Amino acid sequence: MIMTDEFLWIEGIPFPTVYYSQEIVREVCDRFVVRDEDTIIVTYPKSGTHWLNEIVSLILTKGDPTWVQSTIANERTPWIEFENNYKLLNSKEGPRLMASLLPIQLFPKSFFSSKAKVIYLIRNPRDVLVSGYHYFNALKQGKEQVPWKIYFENFMQGKSYFGSWFEHARGWISLRKRENILVLSYEQLKKDTRNTIKKICEFLGENLESGELELVLKNISFQIMKERIISQSCLSNIEKHEFIMRKGFVDLNSSSPR
Repeated sequence: MIMTDEFLWIEGIPFPTVYYSQEIVREVCDRFVVRDEDTIIVTYPKSGTHWLNEIVSLILTKGDPTWVQSTIANERTPWIEFENNYKLLNSKEGPRLMASLLPIQLFPKSFFSSKAKVIYLIRNPRDVLVSGYHYFNALKQGKEQVPWKIYFENFMQGKSYFGSWFEHARGWISLRKRENILVLSYEQLKKDTRNTIKKICEFLGENLESGELELVLKNISFQIMKERIISQSCLSNIEKHEFIMRKGFVDLNSSSPR
């Protein structure tokens, strides 16, 4: 089972023990200055985070894939709460495109008095559960795997990375009427990608010509993204497999791993 020593507990929320520190997460919450021109992509883990990052990056480049092909995701859309990103983001000039997995209570407080924009992507919790089960077990690489029953129970009790899916989603959805927060569902993004991208463009104040929109659609297909990520050597083979190969499933009827 997942043991408590596998978590870094911050204000009752379990974090991974790598890339995160209590000092940085608390400093991000209390002191990180979100600027009016910033855009932040927020999700719960395994909710289509990378797909949305690719979409927004391509919107900003009018469909030109050069940026996404040449720059890994954490450099294009740095995670605010990562230890190594905090100082980098503080010193970065101009509009910043960033990402975060933080629940609302640990999100930078400065955001709530800014005009910065947040796009929150929510995914069916059953699919989040199954995807997370495969992904986090794969990352154990030889260590004891978490049985499905235990993983399911931990997920339902909020004893998984970044806490309760239900609380995470409830917190962000409660702000959906704010003009600078756009809440999207993974299922709608998959079902009607074209119109959802248009909605994102309108929210960001970006205008795409028809040819540019077609380029975005072409370059965010799962096959193209799979080839792009596999070509980037920053990920281990097992991370590449789990990061890409299981993406795209939408299952409304299953509550067991596939």
